[in-house]
Amino acid sequence: MGKINRALVSVSDKRGVVEFAQVLVELGVELLSTGGTAKGLREKGIKVIEVSDYTGFPEMLEGRVKTLHPKIHGGILGDRSKREHLSQMKAQGIKPIDMVVVNLYPFEATVAKQGCTLEEAIEQIDIGGPTLIRAAAKNFRDVTVVVDPWDYPKLIEELREKGGAISLETNFELAKKAFRHTHHYDGAIASYLDTAKVKG
Repeated sequence: MGKINRALVSVSDKRGVVEFAQVLVELGVELLSTGGTAKGLREKGIKVIEVSDYTGFPEMLEGRVKTLHPKIHGGILGDRSKREHLSQMKAQGIKPIDMVVVNLYPFEATVAKQGCTLEEAIEQIDIGGPTLIRAAAKNFRDVTVVVDPWDYPKLIEELREKGGAISLETNFELAKKAFRHTHHYDGAIASYLDTAKVKG
């Protein structure tokens, strides 16, 4: 694994993200971010690039579309061992994204609230987040995927020990955790919808 040069950070659970982002910046990592995460990091003096500025495409549809863009997913899914991938990325102005720090809309917490409507539940079904997580986990040889704030401390330790890099072994463990995370999330949505009633 090479050094982490660029990371996408977009989290609903913001525990520890400021401290983690500060370490990334100290190690020379460029941060891409969205919405509330970008705002929160900026308020702490952390330099971030808005995804919409990076892609040249505005966030739209009340935030439903912001990271679903070739410059994001090409940067995550590009296989760095394949010349053809690297050539296509360069031709399209796609920069590699080496780390994805994402966790998902709080669907389970939302539907657990008394009186939660189907419409409120539907709005908490994350689309871009699982897509980012699955893309990064699939390409674990080149990309570190982080879905759990509890992993920040050990990743900080490894990043400092390895001069800003993460081992393949760690990436593989994180990828497995990421797929378990999205599996649980989709299961929670399916279970809720199985008992929900829709009104015309």
